[in-house]
Formats: sequence, structure tokens, C-alpha cells
Amino acid sequence: MFAIVEIAGLQYKVEQDQKLFVNRLKGEKGDKVSFDKILLTVNGSITVGAPAVSGIVVDAEILDHVKADKVIIFKKKRRKGYQVKNGHRQSLTQIQITGITGFDGAKKAEKPAKKTTKKADAAESAE
Repeated sequence: MFAIVEIAGLQYKVEQDQKLFVNRLKGEKGDKVSFDKILLTVNGSITVGAPAVSGIVVDAEILDHVKADKVIIFKKKRRKGYQVKNGHRQSLTQIQITGITGFDGAKKAEKPAKKTTKKADAAESAE
């Protein structure tokens, strides 16, 4: 059983008790977070959302806030004397998936009802 979830703008394939690093989330170490933008679930059958599956929630716990390895950005223009060296360390949050709930009543996200116009209402009432 797994789900594809959108967390902080990126999509992740998550399973029960999985640990992963995501872009920095609000919250302190030990806080519980939940994600409701589920794009796909597999639990014996595949449920694909359009754009999201409703009724399913992925719960997680924040384990730690860390920084990724340093990435060096070096720019140079030859024969011009131009050199710039910068570094970047991305802020990450380590989370552990504690559960995927709501599989029993999961349905595809329903599209909003069509807006009716006065002409369409008049035509239906005339019939």
C-alpha cells in the first residue's frame, strides 16, 4: 500500500513507516503533520485523483530539521577576470510517515456541478 503525495510543492511516493527528507516545513521536532493532497493511491486497486483523491490523509511526524550538503556554485568568464564562488545549503525537514488513512471510503475528487444558466433552466422547465 502506497500513495503519491504532494508535499511542499514536490511529489513523493510514500509508504507506512517510511522516512524521507522534504523541503522545510513549519512545526517543531515531534509535531504531527498531515497531508491531504493525495494524487494517487494503491491499496489492491489503483485510485487516481483528478487532480486529487478526496477522503485520504497521510499523517507524518517531524523527526528533525536539517540542512543538506553544500552545493558550490562557481561562475567564471574566461579572459575577463570574472570569478564568483557561492555556496548553498538547502533547509530540509526529515519526516516519518505514521499512517495513510481513509482507504475504505476513498473516491475520486468530484468535479464541481455545472453552472446552469437561465436559458437552460427555462428549457428544462418547459419540457
